[in-house]
Amino acid sequence: MLPLMAAADQNALSSLSAASVVSVSALVFTVASFWWLNARQGRLESWEPHSFAAIVRGSMVRLRLPLVLHNTGAKPIVVQDLRLTFPDEPASHLPLLWAASRSRLQPGPDEELELPTGFVVAGREAQQLFIEFEAPFSGLVPEARDYKVRIQVRVGHRKGWHSLLTFTLRTTNIVHPDRYTVCNNALLELTKEDQKKADAALLELLEGQEKGSSAKGETKRRDPSNDEGDTGTNIQDG
Repeated sequence: MLPLMAAADQNALSSLSAASVVSVSALVFTVASFWWLNARQGRLESWEPHSFAAIVRGSMVRLRLPLVLHNTGAKPIVVQDLRLTFPDEPASHLPLLWAASRSRLQPGPDEELELPTGFVVAGREAQQLFIEFEAPFSGLVPEARDYKVRIQVRVGHRKGWHSLLTFTLRTTNIVHPDRYTVCNNALLELTKEDQKKADAALLELLEGQEKGSSAKGETKRRDPSNDEGDTGTNIQDG
């Protein structure tokens, strides 16, 4: 009888252990599922824009980008600020700041303007925004070539600036830099005529900046002869 009782007790313990494992596994799965669906903190992600609007006047650079921001997690994310930098350009010592939010990509007189304000991206949702970045004295005048551009973001649940998106900005497609117009950011081969127009426009812009700097320098120079009261007339002894 004793061996039979011992075998029965062992089977009972085995069944109890199996049931406990199943119960604990179900509890862990339920808690993990609830956390994943309702409490998981995600991150923001974005993608390279196919087009952009740009204008370059003097030392002022303004870019408008159509950005899609997607929240990968369940909890909402508060976006506090955005900025744009040229990480591979040492001359660009100042970032382009978030100047405004627009209602569309094409600039125009009847478009809506909103000053920079924080906004919320709900969990597992996406928003499309037309963000305008500007720097009055960025130190960088874009040339007709490709630039590595990085958009950084400040969010409510983290400290400091964090990289949101890094992509190639093709300023070669800016044919008229002094006009605030939409440009294609795709890798396209411009015709020779369009390329000449773009190069000529950017060259004219750079020459205008150099002339302006030279003119300012000339106004600061003083003529030593005027300091001595010399009028330029030779006076001879009688």
